[in-house]
Amino acid sequence: MNHWRALDAAGIADPKLRESYRACRAVNAAHGRTFYLATALLPPAKRPAVHALYGFARRADEIVDAIDPALDAAERDRQLTEWTELLLRGAGEDPIMPAVHDAIVRNNIPLHLFDDFLASMRMDLEVSEYATWHDLVVYMQGSAATIGSQLLPILGSVPGSMNEAEPYARTLGIAFQLTNFIRDVGEDLARGRVYLPKDDLTAFGVTVDDLATGTVDANIRALLAFEISRAHELYHSAEPGIELLHPSSRDCVRTAFRLYRGILDAIERSGYRVLDRRAKVSLPRRLAVAVPAWARARRAR
Repeated sequence: MNHWRALDAAGIADPKLRESYRACRAVNAAHGRTFYLATALLPPAKRPAVHALYGFARRADEIVDAIDPALDAAERDRQLTEWTELLLRGAGEDPIMPAVHDAIVRNNIPLHLFDDFLASMRMDLEVSEYATWHDLVVYMQGSAATIGSQLLPILGSVPGSMNEAEPYARTLGIAFQLTNFIRDVGEDLARGRVYLPKDDLTAFGVTVDDLATGTVDANIRALLAFEISRAHELYHSAEPGIELLHPSSRDCVRTAFRLYRGILDAIERSGYRVLDRRAKVSLPRRLAVAVPAWARARRAR
């Protein structure tokens, strides 16, 4: 019921479009719990478009990471291209397409941001490791920083601060993704990918074969501690940008900020066990962050 009220608040009346936004929200709720929880702190009118952008990113990722071994990189690339072309017209059978197209148009989100994102998705079809931090940042500029830029027109900023806020939003997107990369080392390795820079592995005396053992030794622990420190630096750099956002969006982003940083804390508490499990922020911790933020968000509206 709350979702339908959000669609009413956003002025989305067409039944088919409403159903498409509902599909995007379901994708977000199923696959992005931390992000979904933070989104609930936004004013209702802003939530549908954010769900739509999440649905877009998730669906592109699913095409690239198709489980069917019969689909080679060229076929996945073809599917991604076809899906994108249909998306930009709001056509096709994918139920999320009308909502994503509508969110782009309704919020005047520049199309080049989606081109940049998809360029990084295509890198995942061919690139399985990154030699340096600089190489990884190039990838994340498309796969993560662009999402910060996509969201900014929806979140809004204080008057005259949109351009000033964007670099912070992009840095926060990279901080979130680096957090995911640290958390998902084991899962990514099972897909044949290592996102942590190769020169970092070398510096700490770690090989891919070491990671594949599933055992966190002293060298791997030191490597992960270094990457966590790097992520904290990114969060520190991005944090001032939260105050540049529209007041009604700050608690959403601040909550996501705190919960994603909480993933790093959970990794440290687990003894850096990211090779055989996924670190999670506990439900009590999520509620301890989200409930006070929800009260502040209501007052901000």
